[in-house]
Amino acid sequence: MRAFVLAVLVGALLSGCRRQESRPQEGASPTPQATSPTPAASPPGAVLFISADTRGYLGPCGCSENMRGGIGRAAFQVQEARKGGQPVLYVDGGNSLFGETHLKPDQVPQEERKAKALADAFRTMGLAVRATGELDDTRGADFRRSLGLPEVASGGVKLLDAGARKVAVVAAASGEALVQASQQARAQGADFVVGLLDQPLEAAQAAAALPGLAANLVVATHSAGEFTAEENRLVRSDVPVVAVQSKGRSLLRVDLTYAAQKGPFALQRSQGDVDREVAALEQRIALLDKDINLPGVDPKLKALKQGKRDELSARKQDFLTAPPAPATDVNGFALRFLPLESNLASAKDTQALVTAYDVDVGKLNLAWAKEHGQDCPLPAKGQAGFVGSAACADCHAEATTVWEGSKHHHAWETLEAVGKQHHLNCIGCHVTGWQQPGGVCRLDKVAGREDVGCESCHGPGSKHVDAPSPETIVGKPGQAVCVTCHNPENSPHFDFATYLPRILAPGHGRPVKSGQAGEPPAK
Repeated sequence: MRAFVLAVLVGALLSGCRRQESRPQEGASPTPQATSPTPAASPPGAVLFISADTRGYLGPCGCSENMRGGIGRAAFQVQEARKGGQPVLYVDGGNSLFGETHLKPDQVPQEERKAKALADAFRTMGLAVRATGELDDTRGADFRRSLGLPEVASGGVKLLDAGARKVAVVAAASGEALVQASQQARAQGADFVVGLLDQPLEAAQAAAALPGLAANLVVATHSAGEFTAEENRLVRSDVPVVAVQSKGRSLLRVDLTYAAQKGPFALQRSQGDVDREVAALEQRIALLDKDINLPGVDPKLKALKQGKRDELSARKQDFLTAPPAPATDVNGFALRFLPLESNLASAKDTQALVTAYDVDVGKLNLAWAKEHGQDCPLPAKGQAGFVGSAACADCHAEATTVWEGSKHHHAWETLEAVGKQHHLNCIGCHVTGWQQPGGVCRLDKVAGREDVGCESCHGPGSKHVDAPSPETIVGKPGQAVCVTCHNPENSPHFDFATYLPRILAPGHGRPVKSGQAGEPPAK
């Protein structure tokens, strides 16, 4: 009997070991494709993907590791879900084609080309319908319509087939209009109604509480400002309200499960367990991201942390894309945000559109600069102008050596490496004195101003060159100077106290000790 029990215990332990071995090894980078839904496990229903407030972003912008976003990654999620056998509908909430309502003349070629690339990408994702907002009409309604995308007008209804049910997408700019459109959708036979409200989250919450609203879900499609939609938000109420992280960094996935009979849809309460698991994983991922982005981190340690981060991200993706448990007695829906993490794959056809855009827009911008570009205005009388880092080297040899060993000195190279040295969205933080009096205002006249030079931090140097003294230059620039580029979008892990010592050294902000270069040894 003891032998039998021992055999059972050993068998259980070995079975447990085999289960552990089936997981990705710690430190290994999992294959993103492995996170796609399992077709055989999909219950009767449909999948909706919703994007909104993309603000003209084809991909993440910034210098940090592991940045979210990218239309290619979004397309991959949609295309993979279509392999599951369920109807899949992709809906865009609008405010996606442009990032601002007014463009300067030199921005027009780039931004129009980008909007066209986004429209083509939407087509590769099988866009069913989209709403429109003010950030879609930056170049006018005629330009928007010329893109040929399927649209639902504000106050309108679009009825879509979702297998055994009908899904309605309604668009509105006010709560009252949303109520009316949702009621029209029900009258047209909609089983599930998605309301796209061209307002921030707070206004969408108020709309969801209005009497007579017949929507199952309200999506706030227009954040209040450029940096006000940094996180995904879900407000649980009788009618759930969501705001998707802006700039194409996340998708909303809505899984519909169908009961045998038609009837009202209920938000699945079992989703809470998944939410808690995902939240815990995201906290661990955020801590790893902070460590990975520390300046000067040991490369081997960084690689280990990156491997662990990718493992956790893959585990999170498994939770988010697994089919929900079927609701046998009710029609249900589950809401999940899909952050488009850096380790996820991109759809090849969609990513090819982004690559073509990168090539085209550089040529367009450079051609425009040569034909229409104007030099920066001269500094006002008595104000300093930019002279370039080379003018600083003769008197500040030690500081120049420190700068040459920093990432600031290679800022221009990082753009050239990815073919974005002529992109207007990027260049301002990779040259010195961009769009400033006495600086550089033309893409075809960057020579001598490449990189984040001395004057990027210490201010224009012409007066200091003419009369060297502490009064004619910014000796110790503060955090306010750094965050013009190291902002929450481009450098979300930036911490002034942590980063500053990485650019200081003897001869550049740190006293030279006796015996070091630049100071004779003590006698």
